[in-house]
Amino acid sequence: MCEYFVKADPIQYEQRSRTVRIRNVLTSIRLENMVWDILAEMAEDEGCTTNALIAQFHDEVLAHRGEVPNFASFLRVTSMRYLHRSLMAMEKRVEATSSVTVFTPAARLAARDADPKPLLAVGR
Repeated sequence: MCEYFVKADPIQYEQRSRTVRIRNVLTSIRLENMVWDILAEMAEDEGCTTNALIAQFHDEVLAHRGEVPNFASFLRVTSMRYLHRSLMAMEKRVEATSSVTVFTPAARLAARDADPKPLLAVGR
């Protein structure tokens, strides 16, 4: 498993700074290239620019929490949550169109805890 992660292209985790206008103030945000790519995909899904999406996130977090203590970390976590939500939606679509049950990592843990016997492979 580690080999998959270790062989990641270093350009993906190289950080890059971008200037974003938030509330009419230019601010610099430094994120990994992969996070910028995910944010761009999210913005495309929303029909806006990456900068507009980031400004919207900032305004919404500020309205919800009253402060934005670590916005770069918020954007990283938001990117991961987006990917997780996309994966869950894809798994639901596969389950809906297939007779094979798809076990997500969470479902595997729940099934293991409910029944200590190992999960059987399909067809056994």
